[in-house]
Amino acid sequence: DWSSDVCSSDLYDTLIENIDIGGPAMIRGAAKNHADVAVIVDVDDYALIIQELTHHNGSTTLATRKLLAAKAYARTAAYDAAISNWFASELKQETPDWRGFGGKKIDVMRYGENPHQSAAFYKTTESRFGIATARQLQGKQLSYNNINDTDAAFECVAEFNPSTTAAAVIVKHANPCGVAIGSSLLEAYQGALRCDPVSAFGGIVALNRKLDAETAKAIVDIFTEVIIAPEADDEAIALIATKKNLRLLVTGGVPDPRAAGLLLKTVAGGFLAQSRDNAVVDDMTLNIVTKRAPTEKEFSDMRFAFRVAKHVKSNAIVYAKNGATVGIGAGQMSRIDSARIAAWKAEDAAKLAHEPESLASGSVVASDAFFPFADGLIAAAKAGATAIIQPGGSLRDDEVIAAADAHGLAMVFTGTRHFRH
Repeated sequence: DWSSDVCSSDLYDTLIENIDIGGPAMIRGAAKNHADVAVIVDVDDYALIIQELTHHNGSTTLATRKLLAAKAYARTAAYDAAISNWFASELKQETPDWRGFGGKKIDVMRYGENPHQSAAFYKTTESRFGIATARQLQGKQLSYNNINDTDAAFECVAEFNPSTTAAAVIVKHANPCGVAIGSSLLEAYQGALRCDPVSAFGGIVALNRKLDAETAKAIVDIFTEVIIAPEADDEAIALIATKKNLRLLVTGGVPDPRAAGLLLKTVAGGFLAQSRDNAVVDDMTLNIVTKRAPTEKEFSDMRFAFRVAKHVKSNAIVYAKNGATVGIGAGQMSRIDSARIAAWKAEDAAKLAHEPESLASGSVVASDAFFPFADGLIAAAKAGATAIIQPGGSLRDDEVIAAADAHGLAMVFTGTRHFRH
């Protein structure tokens, strides 16, 4: 299958030579003549054909031949789409005049985002560790929302290199409600849970290292829908098995946050296609714009917070301290509201942890886009933040910088925006 070859070869001439001409032509020709011909492109249909031949004296029904023809056209279309997209990549065409996409159905959901919607899960030719490459070791069937949330969680945790730090992400409704790094997965998970233990109930947990028994035991203490990790050891698997409905997924690896890719969004009458947001804060120049420069600790937390903000729905505000989120404001129509919600979350988390002051005290703040006014920054300062990381680029940057100086905050501009809708 050429669409498989493209994932394992970078030899142009070899791939061109392996493009099948006759096969798709015969399949399409047979599909067109489905009134008299049954065309089979999927081994999973063999049983159906045998049944038809057995019950219809060696013949197939027209209804079945129509279904097979429809599948044949979809299969050749997916094959051609894989070739055309490979060509676009080779020719560095970011926006080719025509775009084709295809996928193989790997599961039918009970329903879609809501019970009255139908849904299925399709796998493309992209070779990226994640939900589509995962093996489900146990638990109920994944729902549409499970898959969407699990993908969001795993892409977020992939921002943290497993060779340098353990990381845990808890996601609810496609937004992180807690993210932390640590010397162990247990430490990271406990830090993530501390941010918002209320929202974590019924959430998705993503880890960037092999799941161990100690961490598994902590996770099953509260109701969790899905755990996704590169691997899991036998003891952890046995512990998770005590929760028969809890889904455990292992992916075989962690996706590269810097890798190129294509994202799609349907709109009425069409779709939007854009390159993946593969900008990583470690590759950015952080421009100090305030009188006070950040401390090394603030710089470290700033980079951490900006990684997380990339995966929070806009408008996004993330408070972080000591390598853990302490308040997240997501998806608000105004940035000031996201800042206030994040601060409120930090206060609530402190009460649950029996802390005398807000978790935001002494934190840094990341914003996915520039502050259009100084009000959001001032709200962060009142919440106890000491430093800000944001893209910059507002017409009122000078006003925002002046407010930061007036409140003794350190602030850096990244020059890179991370809108997420």
